[in-house]
Amino acid sequence: MDFSDVREKMEKSLEIVCGEIAGIRTGRANPALVESLVCSVYGGTQRLKLNELAMISAPDPKTIVIQPFDASIIGEIRQGIEKANLGLVPVIDGEIIRIQVPSLSMERRQEFVKLLHGQLENGRVMVRQVRHEKMVEIKRAFEEKALSEDEKFRLEEELQKITDEFVGKINEMGEKKEAELLQV
Repeated sequence: MDFSDVREKMEKSLEIVCGEIAGIRTGRANPALVESLVCSVYGGTQRLKLNELAMISAPDPKTIVIQPFDASIIGEIRQGIEKANLGLVPVIDGEIIRIQVPSLSMERRQEFVKLLHGQLENGRVMVRQVRHEKMVEIKRAFEEKALSEDEKFRLEEELQKITDEFVGKINEMGEKKEAELLQV
């Protein structure tokens, strides 16, 4: 029995978690804070992600700079950022938008840590769900006499090792992000 499909699904779960926790503010300027924001542009006829509309950079730890590809939509991008209610104040400076990222209070950092833990648990649940689906497949093969009992236990053990590996990766990502969040 092949576990490549399991690894592939667990990798996708890991990518989803990675994307979710990248958007959690750490008090440091990071393009990931705003790049997935959806803005209504061109008079509301199109809804596009910010990273499709502009080049986003963080020239220093407290500033995010957004340079729209089309200067005519700079006001609509600013409105989109304000509507997202992230606590960020976009300021138009010529043909770019500057955002000063305020420092976080310890109370706010703790709230973000709680949010982080929730997202990490969702990731672990996704990984366990993939394991569960494969376990059902192994059990079905055993019941149909396609696998011996020893083979069934060996496959279940191998599947658990893969699951533990991915849960470990999620935990490791979480520890790094939590350290970033709590760093003043």
